[in-house]
Amino acid sequence: MSDETSTVPTVKSAQAASTDNLSTAEVNDTKFTQVGSQSLQTQVGLNEAANKQQILNMEKGAELDRINAEFFAGQDIRRTQATGAENRLATQTAGEETRATQRVAGEEDRATVTTTGLETRKALETAGVQDRLLRQAAGEQDRLTQTDLLSGQERQIGLRGQEERAAIRETGTETRQLRETEGAQQRLGIETTGTQERLSEAERGTQQRATIGKTAQEQRTTGLQQEMFRRYKENRDYEQAQAARRV
Repeated sequence: MSDETSTVPTVKSAQAASTDNLSTAEVNDTKFTQVGSQSLQTQVGLNEAANKQQILNMEKGAELDRINAEFFAGQDIRRTQATGAENRLATQTAGEETRATQRVAGEEDRATVTTTGLETRKALETAGVQDRLLRQAAGEQDRLTQTDLLSGQERQIGLRGQEERAAIRETGTETRQLRETEGAQQRLGIETTGTQERLSEAERGTQQRATIGKTAQEQRTTGLQQEMFRRYKENRDYEQAQAARRV
C-alpha cells in the first residue's frame, strides 16, 4: 500500500468561528467546520473515512489502468504476431509463385532452344546437300566444257551474241521468279521458316545448276567463235602475204 494509505490525518489547529458555537479544524491541509452538536472527533473520523475511500478509489483506478495497459499491450502483441504471420504467408506464396514462373520459363526456354537446334540442323543438312549437288553439277559442266572446247571449235561466231542475249533474258526472268519465291516464303511466317529455307535452298541450287549449265554452254560457244576468228585472221594474213609476194 502507498504512503497515503498509512498516513494518519492530524489536526493542526482549532478555533471558534463565530457566535453560533462553530469551530474550524484543519486536517491534512484541509479545513473542516464542526457543527455545534457534533464533536471534533466524529468530524475527524468522517474525514478519515472519506480520505481512505478516495485513496481506495485511486488504487482501484491505478489497478484498472494497469489491467487495461496489459490488455492493450497483449492486443498489440497479438496484432503484431498476426501481421507477421500474414507477411510470412504472403512472402512464402510469392516465393512459390516466383519459383513456379521461373520453372515454366526455363521449360519454355529449353523447348525453344531445342526447336531452334533442330531447325538449324535441318537447314545445315539441306544446305550441305545443295552444295554437294552444286559442286557435282559444276564439275560435270567443267568436264563438258573442256570436251566441247576441244571438239566444237568450228561453230559460228554469231552464236555468241544470240546466246548472251538469251542468257541475260533468262537470268532476269529467273532472278525475278526467285525474288518472288523468296518474298512468298518469307510471308509464311516464323513457324515455317525452317521448311521454307530448305525449299529456298533447293530452288536456289536448281537455278544455280541451270545457270552454270548455260554459262558453260556460252563459254564453249565463245571459245568456238574465238577459234574460228583466229583461223579467219590467220587465213587473211596468209593471203595478204602471198599477194604481197606476187606483187
